[in-house]
Amino acid sequence: MKEKKAKKNQTTVRMNLLFVSVFFLFSMLILRLGVVQIVKGSQYEAEVSRTENVKSDNGNPPRGKIYDRYRNVIVDNVPMNAITYTSTQSTTSKDMLKVAKELAKLIDIDKKVTKSISDRDKKDYWLLQNSEEAAKLVTKDELKKLEANEELAEDERNKKVYEMQLERISEKQYNSYTNDELKVLAIFRQFNTGYALSPKIVKNKGVSDEEMARVSENLSNLPGVNVTTDWERKYTQKSTLRSILGKVSTTEQGIPTELVEQFKSKGYAMNDRVGTSYFESEYESLLKGKKEEIEHITKGGSLIDSQLIKEGHSGKDVYLTIDLKLQKEVEKIVEEELSKQASKYWESPYLDRAFVIMMDPHSGEILSLVGKKYGKDEDGKSELQDYALGTFTSEYEVGSAVKGATVLTGYMTDSIHPGEVLYDEAIQIKGTPVKRSWFNQSQGGKYMSDLDALEWSSNAYMWKTAFKVAGVTYYKNQPMDIKKETFDTFRNHFKQFGLGVQTGIDLPGETSGLQGRDYQPGNLMDFAIGQYDIYTPLQLAQYVSTIANGGYRMQPHIMKEIREPNYDTNKVGPLVYEYETKTLNRLDATKSEIEQVQRGFYRVAHGANGTANNFKSAPYDAAAKSGTAETFHPSPNGPIKMYNTTLVGYAPYDNPEVAFSVVLPYSHLDKDPYVNKTIAKRVMDKYFELKKEYQEKGYYSESTDKEVIQNDN
Repeated sequence: MKEKKAKKNQTTVRMNLLFVSVFFLFSMLILRLGVVQIVKGSQYEAEVSRTENVKSDNGNPPRGKIYDRYRNVIVDNVPMNAITYTSTQSTTSKDMLKVAKELAKLIDIDKKVTKSISDRDKKDYWLLQNSEEAAKLVTKDELKKLEANEELAEDERNKKVYEMQLERISEKQYNSYTNDELKVLAIFRQFNTGYALSPKIVKNKGVSDEEMARVSENLSNLPGVNVTTDWERKYTQKSTLRSILGKVSTTEQGIPTELVEQFKSKGYAMNDRVGTSYFESEYESLLKGKKEEIEHITKGGSLIDSQLIKEGHSGKDVYLTIDLKLQKEVEKIVEEELSKQASKYWESPYLDRAFVIMMDPHSGEILSLVGKKYGKDEDGKSELQDYALGTFTSEYEVGSAVKGATVLTGYMTDSIHPGEVLYDEAIQIKGTPVKRSWFNQSQGGKYMSDLDALEWSSNAYMWKTAFKVAGVTYYKNQPMDIKKETFDTFRNHFKQFGLGVQTGIDLPGETSGLQGRDYQPGNLMDFAIGQYDIYTPLQLAQYVSTIANGGYRMQPHIMKEIREPNYDTNKVGPLVYEYETKTLNRLDATKSEIEQVQRGFYRVAHGANGTANNFKSAPYDAAAKSGTAETFHPSPNGPIKMYNTTLVGYAPYDNPEVAFSVVLPYSHLDKDPYVNKTIAKRVMDKYFELKKEYQEKGYYSESTDKEVIQNDN
């Protein structure tokens, strides 16, 4: 009995211990669940939301349009068929390859695309398709050695193995693809651009209706593939301004290699189209559209549902300061005069380019930016091509056009004063050739005021002004001690006009010109008449604008305003931003000193001895300054001496509204054909002719309801 009782008590104790243990375990479980639900519930809920809900930017919104100042369309977008592919987070390379092979049977791929496939893409594709052979490219000993390196993480070891495989693929292996295989590779490559859950353009150029129909009928067998519409950039005015409007990359090109990091940090996908040069690049952030924002609900990497979070929209519309009609008329004038003179090879054997800039001297708005240059077309034939880019990226000796800056430098340094008379004579410094004004040899020496010197374009007056700035006195056939500081003084004053310094135009790639590096007395003389340092055509336009407006150097600009696109009507959208006129500096000269040079420019255009008095009878009352500069053109037999011709000016004289510069490099050998003066007169005549037409049509209205003009191409 005692034994039975002892066994019973032992069983009871064990049962109690079991119940206590179970109770304790359940208590711990309940406590843990409480911690999960109450303490860390929101954290785990956020984690689930983060992994299960994925946001992406979808679509290919068109870029903003570009218009001229009077709302003529310059750059537009045209719709086109497109085929896209969207992968999910769980899509494997093998899945993509399978779809690519099926899609390749339904669409054509341009040979240019297949030829552009890089060796690296071919190697990657070979490794994907030949995994067993790829594995043999790395030996077991090499693998063991990598595995024995404890400093390498697994991902790093795999990367090194992959790099070894890439290096060891033979050219025969990765260059043995057929045309059909290259098609698949081209499609597969597009599949791998961009991010998961974001559509990638597979093909958007030349997609026929038949291709669209074939793909549409087989969408059930092509997971991730879709048919849609896309856009293509259209430059409506053909060659007009093409060199400065820039380019937009294609979906095949995507983001240029050198700009990948910059654009990816801003949320761009690798195959996004971006502005790659000049205006399209400079205003990329405004012109690019905003993709729609989609939230994808996924589970285990598979897409369950998608919801629109934010709608996409096209880019902002940009309005230029350019007057398109004036631009095209000036281009026509330049082409006519340039081709006419270039055909006279006995006079102008190397004349191949010309530039004209017209701008508002008070605001810096560029009304026309024309550059024309002979080049070769696709067939190797010579043709005149747009070279507006050269107006601020190429520089030339500009000659006497800068004499207004020389005279004002004399005033500003208190070296001469308005109305000062100097003797124009042949100048000879010991050990250097005789230098003289163009009229001196035939007419002898003469006393000249500053106004006479500008009208006649006296060289000697400018040289003697330079000597005064240098603090030296000229004696015939005697040496001169010119300090380097005198060059610095002149250059610092010339920069106040925009000569020898960037103008600040809102386009990339501007040059400052070039400075001579020798500081001999003769070089200072050359500097004073525009034959030493060299300048851009745009710098000349800024310089003459500074004189025209009373001494203010205005920043030239080509962008006028930014507007929202208007989707409902054919009228302009709401104003977003208007370019603010910017004064870069004020000349360190008095009002009377500037007015004295203005009077000199007036006499150049109206005086009996004025070197640009072909403006004398013009109804708009112009002021101007011409220039001729000796230069040398390279040739197999050595440099050939030639001349550049220039002309700057503005009108009307009393209240300037337009300033201009004309530059013809290598214009002639000996006999000056005065093409610079002919072009300048014709373009100014055309400006005032169009002004009258615009006033009659009400073009000067700034109403935001103004209708967009669809110009004929």
